[in-house]
Amino acid sequence: MRIDATRLHEQAVAQCIDGRYATAQRTLDRAARLTDDRDLLARICGTRAIALQRTGRPDVAEKLLHDTLAEPGLSAHTEAILLGQLGGLANYGGRLEEGERWLGLAIERLADDAVAASRIRMNRSLVRMQQRRLAAAAEDLDAAVAVFTENGLTTDAAQARHNLGYTALLEGDLVRALRDMNAARAEAANSPVAEAIGAMDRAEVFRDAGLTTEAEELFRQAAAIFGSNRMPQSRAEAEFHLARSLLAHDPVESARVAGDAARRFRALGNDAWASRAEAVRLRARFGTDHAGRRPTRRPVSGEAAERVAVELVSHGFRSEAAALRIAAALAAAREGDAAAPAPRVPASAPMEVRVLGDELKAARAAARGRAAEARRHAAAGLDRLAAWQRTFGSIDLQTSVAMYGTDLVFTGLRSAVATRRPEIVFEWSERARHLSQQVVPLRPPPDPEMAEALAELRMLRAEDPAGDWLSSPRAAHLRDRAREHQWTSVGTSRIDERVGLSVFRDALDDETALVAYVYTGAEIVALVVDGSRAEVVELGGDPVIRDLQKGLRADLDVAASVRTGPMAAVVRRSLDARLAALAVALLDEPLRRTSARRLVVTAPGLLNGIPWAMLPGMRGRVFTLAASASQWFHRRDSSASTEASRAGFAVGPRVARGGEEARLGASAWKRAPVVEEEAATVSRVTELAGAVDVLHIAAHGRHAVDNPMFSGLELSDGALFGYDIDLIPRVPRTVVLSACEVGRSAVRWGEEAVGMARVWLHAGSASVIAAPAIVADDVACELLGSMHVELAAGLAPAEALAVASDRLGVVSPFQAHGAGF
Repeated sequence: MRIDATRLHEQAVAQCIDGRYATAQRTLDRAARLTDDRDLLARICGTRAIALQRTGRPDVAEKLLHDTLAEPGLSAHTEAILLGQLGGLANYGGRLEEGERWLGLAIERLADDAVAASRIRMNRSLVRMQQRRLAAAAEDLDAAVAVFTENGLTTDAAQARHNLGYTALLEGDLVRALRDMNAARAEAANSPVAEAIGAMDRAEVFRDAGLTTEAEELFRQAAAIFGSNRMPQSRAEAEFHLARSLLAHDPVESARVAGDAARRFRALGNDAWASRAEAVRLRARFGTDHAGRRPTRRPVSGEAAERVAVELVSHGFRSEAAALRIAAALAAAREGDAAAPAPRVPASAPMEVRVLGDELKAARAAARGRAAEARRHAAAGLDRLAAWQRTFGSIDLQTSVAMYGTDLVFTGLRSAVATRRPEIVFEWSERARHLSQQVVPLRPPPDPEMAEALAELRMLRAEDPAGDWLSSPRAAHLRDRAREHQWTSVGTSRIDERVGLSVFRDALDDETALVAYVYTGAEIVALVVDGSRAEVVELGGDPVIRDLQKGLRADLDVAASVRTGPMAAVVRRSLDARLAALAVALLDEPLRRTSARRLVVTAPGLLNGIPWAMLPGMRGRVFTLAASASQWFHRRDSSASTEASRAGFAVGPRVARGGEEARLGASAWKRAPVVEEEAATVSRVTELAGAVDVLHIAAHGRHAVDNPMFSGLELSDGALFGYDIDLIPRVPRTVVLSACEVGRSAVRWGEEAVGMARVWLHAGSASVIAAPAIVADDVACELLGSMHVELAAGLAPAEALAVASDRLGVVSPFQAHGAGF
């Protein structure tokens, strides 16, 4: 069967959509040789122009379109299509106003062809997004979805819905953005190029959510695909977005990648995008660390930044110009120069830029010596961020978006600690802790598809227990489904309000004190509060603490493994010396300020790995590691046990003395079920968790640093993930985790931590007993099994653990998290 020119042109269009531009050019050559129809030849030229632009020849592409439009005898319909393509090329070149003008003219001339007009509306929506005219962009996309759906054009409708998700991203609605993009993903074209384009947009969602590891992986993959398909504009765009993500944590690499992108854009003659990339490069070079120190490399002049900002405004990128001007002003303010006029932040600017504006106000006030004003501006920015943050129910998303407040937190903490006033230090300690740990969970509805995805992930992990099992394409897809479920299944969340120092002190009895550790980015202090005093205790700079922790994990691991033989005493002496030094650095001075028997401890991420229960000063005391003093205040009564409480026990595979531990603990309760061996499946254990007040799991655990929600407890049919806990309608009041490492947390953005213990607390459990390090099986068996005598008698979890430790003479890293008493 002979293929005519029209069919060949349709094939070339499909090949362009798939990113096979060289093949498309050959197909267009064949089509052109088979027809003398003016309109069809013009359309062939229009498609050829798209292929030329995508492969790095935008000037040639635009000249071809203009020359084709000048040909006599073209129909009005064909001219409109070419005008739309010309508008699309102007948009890619960053000439937004010109692009909208051509696109609008094309839409007007296609009033009698709703499908063709809708495809051009899709392009116009992209222009309007970049102009941050988001309502107008959504209007174009809604109209396109309706037309495509009415005409059965599934792929086109999916692309329009995907773009609606991108509009939601620009509005700051990350949950809707991911939901819309993923819903469209199943119906969209799935060629490598089309998939890379969709992945780029999802990566922007992850980046704006603070999930930079996943975002940067997707940006790099997309850049590689665009590069292999000879698409320099798209490759440079991927590098631009990668550089923006790197700004948050690696300014040196960000500057390098942004510089590469800027050079590619200039080679393409794309001045607008080159200015955008250059702005990111300059922002990276203006970067500072959390202590406010400037990099040692040659500083950037404010004049250079202003030149680029003016270019950005001329191209329509006002929010990016504001971000660059704020970065320049921040650098100047941190050096004491607060004289220049403050840049204006557009009302449509994204959250990142608005928070940057608050950060600048705080830095300028600090430079002028107005400490209270600096704290007010920092607090206003954090309140702005918290209002956005409370729209999310997901623990993953809540902790990640807190990255935007990191610099504001450290600005406030430095200023607060400088006052040495307890009420101000308490306020800012709570602000720092509250930012990522303030949300009261709302339980999501049951989701069978989510359960199936987690079951498949368990199989993949079992097949590759020691490898990088989450990196496979199937595992990555399932991981994204799990994250989407958690992001979208819970709406806005209730907030545990922060309490003031006087209210908190009124809640303390004579036996209870707070020790709140505060890290400013350069020094650590402790705030000690009891019924009679509130005092700020200086502990010194962080290098000492970091040095003492360097070998701590190795000492703990070896001590748990080598318990007999000639090396045991040597290992123990090394560990004891390190613990004693940590106690001197962190604990001794605060404990001299209070005689309280019970301690509520709050600590920043820097101190995340400390086994507090093993420090000499803690022996004989009861303590709980609280997410914040306010959270302990609100939840302290819910941790109390009663004789009527129900307990349940589960034992995973290969846990020496695990069954003995569970049966010993169960003997303290009335009719406490024990599930073990093959019966200890994920479904059985989650069912048990929903039916008891105290859940004890004796199982090996693994902490996933890059994906904390995939930290897991090994059960008979695979791992119980953090995400599985979200499927439990009612969680136990107290959870005991007798497992290696699951008490550890992954530290995000300096202050934010999330891990298996944290997941249970976020899900609604009042307290969790867990260890931040490896624990010998015999210690876990004897201590935790015995602890249930006290729990069943009505003691709070932290009290029960302390009594059992004292009775047995056992010093272990097990500790209470949350409202342990």
